[in-house]
Amino acid sequence: MKDQINFLELARKYEDKLRPIKVFLTDVDGILTDGKIYFAGDEVGFNRFFHVHDGYGFKLLQAAGIKVGIISGGASLGLEKRFSTLKVDYCFIGNEDKREAYLKIKEDGFKDSEILYMGDELFDLPILKRAGFCATVPSACLEVQEVVDYTTFRESGQGCVREVIDIVRFAQNIVSFVPDFDEL
Repeated sequence: MKDQINFLELARKYEDKLRPIKVFLTDVDGILTDGKIYFAGDEVGFNRFFHVHDGYGFKLLQAAGIKVGIISGGASLGLEKRFSTLKVDYCFIGNEDKREAYLKIKEDGFKDSEILYMGDELFDLPILKRAGFCATVPSACLEVQEVVDYTTFRESGQGCVREVIDIVRFAQNIVSFVPDFDEL
């Protein structure tokens, strides 16, 4: 990975496609996680590790009025709890055919050009080919790498979603307010 990612330069490069984005959607396994799953017992089932920067990035977008969501072929109690805690706007899990979920989200009045999607696997291709902006990770399968607008510098599960979120923030001039300590 490069030592520094020039978010402003990337935002300018993709500005025409990123300015209209109103919905930020992502796959889970191989994007929000490193793709590894572990069995946590019969009551919990399979679980994953998430990067906190990605979750906070969702909050930054939501504060700016951008909807966020996940569409995952996998399903588990751990996934349900993670995305319930984050209060994502859309959560579709347990179906590798992600087209139906995408169309349901569009029923809320969004155009393809207003949707960003991140995916890494073959079953992500239908949405990647249709979304207004699409991104993936360096370890994505070749077919995905060939169709996306952007490939992250960060690997899956290592804040790659936050990388794309920050590029969107710069393209849309979304500035996060951080209160000073003196403002208590």
